[in-house]
Amino acid sequence: MEAGETSQIERYLRAKFNNTTIRARPRSDDVAESSAEISMDGEFIGVVFKDTEDGDVCYHFQMTILSEDME
Repeated sequence: MEAGETSQIERYLRAKFNNTTIRARPRSDDVAESSAEISMDGEFIGVVFKDTEDGDVCYHFQMTILSEDME
């Protein structure tokens, strides 16, 4: 993902969750350049995927929560 897109996603997530520690950065292993890593307080929390199907652009945020993390 381009730097401009990750900046927009970062601003959106920071405002939505009222948390200035959220960071978005392009994934280094992303050949298609269609995703970004999301971290909060320096800890990886998920991935945002860019979807350009049907001529529209949208972003999907995927976060995995392990049961052991909820204990």
